[in-house]
Amino acid sequence: MRAKRLNDTGERTFALIFETGEEPVRLLTQFAEQEGMTAARFTAIGAFSEATVAYFDWERRDYVSIPVREQVEVLSLLGDIALDGDKPKVHAHVVLGTREGWARGGHLLEARVRPTLEVMLEESPRRLQRAYDPQSGLALIRIGE
Repeated sequence: MRAKRLNDTGERTFALIFETGEEPVRLLTQFAEQEGMTAARFTAIGAFSEATVAYFDWERRDYVSIPVREQVEVLSLLGDIALDGDKPKVHAHVVLGTREGWARGGHLLEARVRPTLEVMLEESPRRLQRAYDPQSGLALIRIGE
């Protein structure tokens, strides 16, 4: 992954360019840790050779994995970064386009880039914190806590 800072006034803005074979969720998390990020948002487009997305099953209070084992276009990848404990956690949703023009999507668990993924990342100067929500079983962003 290559990174370039685009703005350094108020909100830091970065362009992150992922290359073939790289795993974006893991590397984005590492980048947020290295930069000391406590709140950010990102968008991305590109392509994956494979991905695993997920659907949150409310009844089970757990994610159901959906493997996508084909070359797909990343039509839209949106997400945020907030602290979970004292570490930044990436939360991303993705819409993938197949060869036939079908869309598949969900919570992005993991993926392999091919040939590129172009991420625009904007850091907030404020902090966002996740906290365990007993009703859903998830760590959700809490504002004002």
